[in-house]
Amino acid sequence: MKTSNSFATVWVTVPNRALGRSLGRQAVEAGLAACAQVSGPLESIYRWQGTVESAREWLLVLKTRTRCLKALEALVLVHHPYDTPQFIALPLLGGSPKYLAWLAASARPTTTRPTPRPKEPAKPAKRTR
Repeated sequence: MKTSNSFATVWVTVPNRALGRSLGRQAVEAGLAACAQVSGPLESIYRWQGTVESAREWLLVLKTRTRCLKALEALVLVHHPYDTPQFIALPLLGGSPKYLAWLAASARPTTTRPTPRPKEPAKPAKRTR
C-alpha cells in the first residue's frame, strides 16, 4: 500500500462549470485522476498585470497520484483558456487506508495523450515607430 504522500489534490480554477466538468471527465477517463469535483460559483479576487481584478469562477478539485501530476498539468494547460491557469498540487498528509487504496487503483494513466486545443490564428503584431 502506498503512503499518503504518494497522492495529491489539485486545485484548478475555471471560468465556467462546463469547462470544469470537461477537464474533470477527461482527467478521470485518462486515468490521471481518481475523482474530480466541480464547485462554485465562487468569486476570485486577484492581481493581474498590475491591476486588482475579480472574476466569477468554479473550482475543479482532482484527486490523483503524485506521479500523474506532470501529465495532469499538461492536460489542463492544453484545454484551459487562461494565459496563466491555476494549477496547484497539495500533498495528502493522511487518509483512510481503504480510500487511499481506491485512489491508487483508480488513478492509473492510460497511454492516451490529451488532444490539443485548436490554436487561434496569430494576430498581427502592432508596429511601433
